[in-house]
Amino acid sequence: MNNHIKEYIFAQLFNCFMMRTYSDIKLYTGSFFKVTGLTLVLGFILRIILLFNGQTQVSFSVTEWIEIFVLGAFNDLLVSTISIVFYWIYLLFWSEKKYSKSWSMTILFVLALLFVVLEFFNTPLREFNKPLTRIICYIILWKFISFAIRTFIPSVRARWRQYTYGTMMFVYVTVTLFNVIAEYFFWSEFGVRYNFIAVDYLVYTNEVIGNIFESYPMIPLLSGLALISLGITYLLLRDIAAKDFKTLPSGKEKAVCSVVYLIMAVCSFGLLNVTALFQQNDNTYVNELQANGYVKFCNAYVSNELDYNQFYATLPWKDVFKALHTQYHSGIQNTQVIKSSQPELHKNIVLITIESMSGDYLGHYGNKENLTPNLDKLAKSSLCLNNLYAVGNRTVRGLEAVTLCVPPSPGESIIKRKNNGGLFSTGEILRQKGYNVQFMYGGDSFFDNMKTFFEGNDYKVIDQKNFNPNEITFKNVWGVCDEDMFNKAIKVFNKDASKGTPFFGHIMTVSNHRPFTYPDGHIDIPSSKKSREGGVKYTDYAIGKFIEMASHEPWFSNTVFVITADHCASSAGSTDIPLENYHIPALIYAPGFIKPQQNNTLMSQIDLMPTLFGLLHFNYTSHFYGQDILHKGYHPRAFAATYQDLGYWEDKSLMILSPVKRSKQFDITQQAYTSTTGHENKQIDNELLKRAIANYQAIHYVLKR
Repeated sequence: MNNHIKEYIFAQLFNCFMMRTYSDIKLYTGSFFKVTGLTLVLGFILRIILLFNGQTQVSFSVTEWIEIFVLGAFNDLLVSTISIVFYWIYLLFWSEKKYSKSWSMTILFVLALLFVVLEFFNTPLREFNKPLTRIICYIILWKFISFAIRTFIPSVRARWRQYTYGTMMFVYVTVTLFNVIAEYFFWSEFGVRYNFIAVDYLVYTNEVIGNIFESYPMIPLLSGLALISLGITYLLLRDIAAKDFKTLPSGKEKAVCSVVYLIMAVCSFGLLNVTALFQQNDNTYVNELQANGYVKFCNAYVSNELDYNQFYATLPWKDVFKALHTQYHSGIQNTQVIKSSQPELHKNIVLITIESMSGDYLGHYGNKENLTPNLDKLAKSSLCLNNLYAVGNRTVRGLEAVTLCVPPSPGESIIKRKNNGGLFSTGEILRQKGYNVQFMYGGDSFFDNMKTFFEGNDYKVIDQKNFNPNEITFKNVWGVCDEDMFNKAIKVFNKDASKGTPFFGHIMTVSNHRPFTYPDGHIDIPSSKKSREGGVKYTDYAIGKFIEMASHEPWFSNTVFVITADHCASSAGSTDIPLENYHIPALIYAPGFIKPQQNNTLMSQIDLMPTLFGLLHFNYTSHFYGQDILHKGYHPRAFAATYQDLGYWEDKSLMILSPVKRSKQFDITQQAYTSTTGHENKQIDNELLKRAIANYQAIHYVLKR
């Protein structure tokens, strides 16, 4: 084929994709392919570095070498193509037409209106996250000012485009380089590409950033990264001048470009799924090295879990069986036949899990601010479980603990995972006893996958959508106030009681949550203050009012009230698992049935419902790891975890299992109602370690099956 014809076809293809004539092709196509080339080069270098990393201790066959580098480069190419979406969107909005009088005035008006609404009015976004709202306001203000300058001073537009284009390129290069550095350190720590631990780092931003700055010389690293990124950006754009930004593509050219790019992006997504099929090698390092870090991160975010057997210490199954039998008198399925010598009592049960109610907010545990007068009063007339610890630091962890009564698993809560229906739960036992089983939430139960989880386990879900307009006196972004939820619960329980069958109502509160707004006039802390103390005191007020209202109902004398928290208000601390930030209140209140008592036995959140079932003399076949703490065979222990650290506490020792099969033991100091995670004890108690591993390894096996 004639060289001129080849050149013409090549130019037209580039023109179709990047919206430019042949003479201006370098501005768009050149940068695109240079950035893609940079991505491929850095991906190749990263794989070389990871191959010779101390974590990589396996030799590879010729075929595996090909998989690592050829398929690896192809994965990088596909991801790079998808990531160009930011450039595509950016170029799509390049236009001279928007500076015409009608368009420019409309755009300026809309930007000004958005700024005023977000800055000066109490929008749902402001209630949900005030700092984020402020950042968005600053961005809108900048957009308004910059667009006004370009509208009224046309001569600066080309230079403005050049600088913003360069800034965007700098950000892209910086993110790419930063990812390479981050993947190196992550591999050095864990021996894999990104997994849910990396997702965890985004959840615990404050703690993680603090740890990173303490562990690495971040100022020199970030400074060096910025300088290198500037140098690479200059090399990529050194042949582009302001004059190249004066002529812009037509709408037709943009449309053609968009169609072509969307086809490429969709094909890239599809091919990434195909290349994932090759990541099934028996050699894990081959799978990890050929993969792309961004894809692994997205997969980890979607899957929400860490594979216990891959990342945590394990035992031979015979040792797991032995440990479980010693502790629970059961096997791997943890089947236990619970029998009582007394007749079963099918009393109504109301379980209240309070949002973020740390134990140290209660006067009963030493607080001097009088934030919880009603809970303090109830603590004196209930079975008060003073030494109970939450399993985690998210609402879904607390709901999981009191519903499934199992230790926490690494990664995300079971509630937020797929295929979480039909599990053995407290609701299942109660249904077997003839109870009407309900979960009540003042917000939208779609949040955190609660609706899917509870309905999948045969609970009737009652949330904000079930409220009539006249039943709502106050609500914020999280839902109706706690008073409205309790008023609704009274109506539901009255209806349940009229049917003559026992009922179980699990109520999750919302008012003690940022933005801490609630109806005025009920407590001495105004809602406008938006303080945690106000949220605590209002929720306490609502609970006190609920108990008072319930006491006038005919079903009250045949009802047991269980009041606890989902987790504490804070989980941050100087140690891996700061136990002082896991202590929560737990009360079992039933006048005339439950004798007031202060119980100081160490227990976990997963033990709460089995203890209640023991008080009701239930006979059932259990698969719970939670135990009746009042039973003579109870072995005192507690579970406490983050997304990746799994804690097991007995007596004065806390064992923490961490990824890369690490384990650490800490001494525990307890005074009155507080517990502190102390210094690391280098003398590992092997029996304690075995019990910790057996519990977590076994529950992972059961849940996977």
